[in-house]
Amino acid sequence: MARVSEEEVLEALRRVGDPAREGNVVDLGMITGLAVRDGNVAFSIEIEASRAPEMESLRRACEQVVAGLPGALSVTAVLTAERATPPPTPSPQQQQQQPGGQQAPRIGRHGSAGNQKMELPGIKAVVAVASGKGGVGKSTVTVNLAVSLHRLGLKVGILDADIYGPSMPRMLGISGQPRSDGDKLETMRGHGVACMSIGFLVDPDQPTIWRGPMVMGALEQLLGDVNWGELDLLLVDMPPGTGDAQLTMAQKVPLVGAIIVSTPQDIALIDARKGLNMFRQTEVPVMGIIENMSYFHCPSCGHRAEIFGHGGARETAEELGCDFLGEIPLHISLRETSDAGTPIAASDPASPQAQAFMDIANEVKQRL
Repeated sequence: MARVSEEEVLEALRRVGDPAREGNVVDLGMITGLAVRDGNVAFSIEIEASRAPEMESLRRACEQVVAGLPGALSVTAVLTAERATPPPTPSPQQQQQQPGGQQAPRIGRHGSAGNQKMELPGIKAVVAVASGKGGVGKSTVTVNLAVSLHRLGLKVGILDADIYGPSMPRMLGISGQPRSDGDKLETMRGHGVACMSIGFLVDPDQPTIWRGPMVMGALEQLLGDVNWGELDLLLVDMPPGTGDAQLTMAQKVPLVGAIIVSTPQDIALIDARKGLNMFRQTEVPVMGIIENMSYFHCPSCGHRAEIFGHGGARETAEELGCDFLGEIPLHISLRETSDAGTPIAASDPASPQAQAFMDIANEVKQRL
């Protein structure tokens, strides 16, 4: 079957008009961030924030006309509100006044003003795995922790929340595109772990050039428009830093806790403190800190070298009054198995590296 093209998607969307203005959503410049990959279509619909409550029907109409195209396997449309242009003729119902006369914007299908949490039926607990900076091995920790918790008998899923650099498809050894039942996407599975990632829906060689509101809308839909099934735990592999995406996840997702990953070096621990304090400021409990790349054990001579220092994460945890969950060694097998899509916790569970993850998994399970 021939796959749908961008031109066909745009032509279909021209059949959808804006109810408040003359013209269709394409010619009015409302469609942005269109991505088409192997029959999977994703795009954003630019709207005024105050019109968001009335625009859900338009979003659904856009999804429906594209879903009807031959070769369209899945369609994801996100409402975003980057533009500050006021609506043409807002009604009192559309304005949704807050105290003081200010409008209360509602951006995205599942988002809402304030800190209202998303509803995630079937998921018992959601835990964020975060880092203050990139390059500390957070995704490697996430995938091996998920597999270890699965080995302990938990039903585990991973949301790859790094829109700009999704890595879970590669690390779990999953390829292809998720199926859709017409309403929600089905998760992909690897090593017993359910997973959803923007990496399944976009071309891996093309950069995701999206602004903040588009990223936040996509994250909410990757959570809310996916059939996760029954899960004991959903781990969220957070993007590095403390920006819009992290704040959205902390405020909108019912997180029961957060895990901070850092290396022992001072520059990483400085940023780890920022990540920890962000969660505390948004009233998300911090379950503890993990020290990754804690030491290097030479497989040839047995010599132990503390390349990035050692114990810095434990000292930081004690100083900040949170738990220290454990340390992970720096070992070539961790890099090789991650690149190969066979996490060490699954491919060599008897190894010292896998046992380090299992020890941390037991700590996390107790806190759940």
